Amino acid sequence: MTDHVPPPLIGITSHSPLAPDRAALAALLAQIVRGVERAGGAPVTIPPGVAPETLRAIAAHLDGLLISGGGDIDPARYGAEWHPSIGGVDPDRDRLEIELVHRFVSDGAPLFGICRGAQVLNVALGGTLYRTVEEHPGAQRHAFYPGLPYDLRPHPVQIAEDSRLAGILGAPLVAVNSLHHQAVRDLAPGVRAVAYAPDGMVEALEVIGHPFALAVQWHPEALPDAPEMRRLFEAFVAACRKRTLQ
Repeated sequence: MTDHVPPPLIGITSHSPLAPDRAALAALLAQIVRGVERAGGAPVTIPPGVAPETLRAIAAHLDGLLISGGGDIDPARYGAEWHPSIGGVDPDRDRLEIELVHRFVSDGAPLFGICRGAQVLNVALGGTLYRTVEEHPGAQRHAFYPGLPYDLRPHPVQIAEDSRLAGILGAPLVAVNSLHHQAVRDLAPGVRAVAYAPDGMVEALEVIGHPFALAVQWHPEALPDAPEMRRLFEAFVAACRKRTLQ
């Protein structure tokens, strides 16, 4: 008889209860939790206001980290000025998530980012953002589509065939939903863009040489019936499980 191996403990960052779009974020967070559970992980949500020493104590027990979607990062974090389209900035959340990215990247621990999570990963490691996607030359529409479901897939993304992401999704071209008004601009050192929208906007990132540090700009949790999106959660949880056995 083999010993029972508990499911990997996965921290999921969350939004403030005062966030302006908290109802939408809560719905997406619930789908992330279900996605992690369905893949065999044990999710633990992390609120943005925890003290630094509490955060370090929590992080020490985690087998993986998932950075969820949410409001915009303070542009001062990447050397930019304020823009009228910026909203939902939460300094406590910025601090918490950037600290966690540094820890999980330096430790080689599994990290998965969704939407804002891709932007946080890039900013934490020294990259910049388009404060609004309209700053990108020739940008198509990427923001919310009012009145339409979150599982609408308005455009495809081209995946780098030699990437971890392509191996997980099983295809070089995948249709995705699009719920963001900001995006990655200058890549951070050691970070590779592994997917692009038709207008050239970065849609996914991987940290070069890391066992599993991957982030996507779309919301796979809002596409729970799509096999390729379920595989994203499964691959992440598998990497976390592998870490528990080390």
